Amino acid sequence: MGAGGRTSVPPSQRKPESGSVKRVPISKPPFTLGEIKKAIPPHCFQRSLFRSFSFLIYDFILISLFYYAATTYIPYLPLPLSFVAWAVYWAVQGSVMTGVWVIAHECGHHAFSDYQWVDDTVGLILHSALLVPYFSWKYSHRRHHSNTGSLERDEVFVPKKRSSIGCWAKYLNNPVGRFFSVTIQLTLGWPLYLMFNVAGRPYDGFACHYNPYGPIYNDRERLQIYVSDVGVLAVSYGLYRLVLAKGLAWVVCVYGVPLLIVNAFLVMITYLQHTHPALPHYDSSEWDWLRGALTTVDRDYGILNKVFHNITDTHVAHHLFSTMPHYNAMEATRAIRPLLGEYYSFDGTPVYKAIFREAKECLFVEPDEGEQSSKGVFWFRNKF
Repeated sequence: MGAGGRTSVPPSQRKPESGSVKRVPISKPPFTLGEIKKAIPPHCFQRSLFRSFSFLIYDFILISLFYYAATTYIPYLPLPLSFVAWAVYWAVQGSVMTGVWVIAHECGHHAFSDYQWVDDTVGLILHSALLVPYFSWKYSHRRHHSNTGSLERDEVFVPKKRSSIGCWAKYLNNPVGRFFSVTIQLTLGWPLYLMFNVAGRPYDGFACHYNPYGPIYNDRERLQIYVSDVGVLAVSYGLYRLVLAKGLAWVVCVYGVPLLIVNAFLVMITYLQHTHPALPHYDSSEWDWLRGALTTVDRDYGILNKVFHNITDTHVAHHLFSTMPHYNAMEATRAIRPLLGEYYSFDGTPVYKAIFREAKECLFVEPDEGEQSSKGVFWFRNKF
């Protein structure tokens, strides 16, 4: 596809498009969720504790090897070469740690094993180690899956309507402004979302993932929000003790910068999964769960697809069946694509180009003019 384009077939099979973006159909799909499920081999829904742990152990082995190489050899390299070596370490370590983040995300969906207590224990440990409040995000993310594509009820990357755009937005709608916006989004977007619900659904009151009594959570969930906070605080205290023992620079180089890479990848992946000129959003007059679940797009991250456990190129299937383990998602995606047809979205644009393209083209949403039958369907726009 060209800039702003969309396709539902692999790059090798698609035909070039000219003119405007080819949009996802907004009519009621001619298939049901049950029919989609029947198209998937039954074994794809089976969770294996052994296989899930094997991927996690593999990631831990890579992380340990990278850590050993960095702390053993980089300090003895001459300065120009050591800078390059640290940059390589940050990139590869941050990438593999993003894979660990994805496995913790699977735990939150009960896709790691058949045992909820195992999933929650593993997820709590992994996400806490990455300074993520496990249960807090698990519950808000579950609501995202329940309300994907809804302008009123979706939880994250909810686009603004034209009337809600600040006057400053048009001054950032240029290459320099977009570079600044994307940089802030990738570096600060994740902590700002957790702490202040930035880019999230509007709530009455102060919405914060660390606040058990905030409007995001109900009474049954509040105790586990405390548990999440304890997990993050425990890891934070451990990092504090590590700083005292090893020094701030050591902790930043070994752990801090790779964690920033994780946060940047997380924001990029999520943003590109739900932001595309071809994807609609619906208000309450039009939204339903199946059409909402299909308002997401699979992307191609090259070799990082495997490093990220295919959360990048199987996200459509994930939104339809979130308890399916990642190691079966590719097979499931291949099985459902013929049935979904034009309702399946894939964009093979290199992600480093796509993120700036979407930042340019997807500034706000509004319905098409002159189509009374689709006033509840909103499309991305960028013309003020």
